[in-house]
Amino acid sequence: MTFTLWHIIGVAVIVAIVMAVIATIRTRQKDIKKVAYMMDALEDGELNFRFQENGRFNRTLNRIRTIFEKQRQAHEQDSWTRLIRVLTHEIMNTVSPIASLSDAMAKSVDENGHSELDIKAGLETISDSSKNLIGFVQTYRQLSGVAKPIRKALDLRELMDSVIALNSEYAASCGAVCEYRPEGDDLMIYADEGQISQILINLVKNALQAGAKRIYITAKMGKDDDVIIQVANDGEPIPVAAQEQIFIPFYTTKKEGSGIGLSISRQIMRNHNGTIELVRSDAKQTVFELRFR
Repeated sequence: MTFTLWHIIGVAVIVAIVMAVIATIRTRQKDIKKVAYMMDALEDGELNFRFQENGRFNRTLNRIRTIFEKQRQAHEQDSWTRLIRVLTHEIMNTVSPIASLSDAMAKSVDENGHSELDIKAGLETISDSSKNLIGFVQTYRQLSGVAKPIRKALDLRELMDSVIALNSEYAASCGAVCEYRPEGDDLMIYADEGQISQILINLVKNALQAGAKRIYITAKMGKDDDVIIQVANDGEPIPVAAQEQIFIPFYTTKKEGSGIGLSISRQIMRNHNGTIELVRSDAKQTVFELRFR
């Protein structure tokens, strides 16, 4: 009788342990799915999710989501502040001369309609400034109107050959060499050919304008089966103070330029669910990296 009782108790304990293990496994599987869902949402920039706070794990996930939301809001606020600062600077630089010159011309005209100032030259200056302002507005429209990508399978070797060929004359005039060095065979991406070509051509052109003599474009498969393209050059490095601002619309370190090339490039990559980043810029090398997921 004692043996039978202990036998029943043992079986009951084993069953309880097995049930507890099964329940734990099921809970962990649900938690893994929650984490996977959250990671996908964070990668897509979607933070409008929230888990029911009926457990410590769910509360932890919600705290992580809140942290990301606060960081995004702070980043967006900072980006808008810098964008408004740049827009204000550009507009004021164009409008102020128009206003001051118009005022000076108006005050210089006497009762008989004569003026000590050269009215024709003044009007030409106002016209030129107005055209510059119109050009600025058109540039802004270009920035805000990036078309939806029309994707197709692209062979990177063919794409890079085309990009290098389009820049060959400019590179030759600068005494520079541009080469493609893939780290694998038959690398392909699924993307809009025109838009990605625009990004690469812009990066090569920027490198040449920075005095680069050697430009290397590399491509490889990443650990997560993403395709990584890097455009490296030995030109003048981007100033440290400017490295965090180069993707801001209308920000430029060049005397001539609209300052929207990299901004448009980032929008294009986002539309492709990819990224573009400056990963290095020093006395030896400047490297931009594109990732296609």
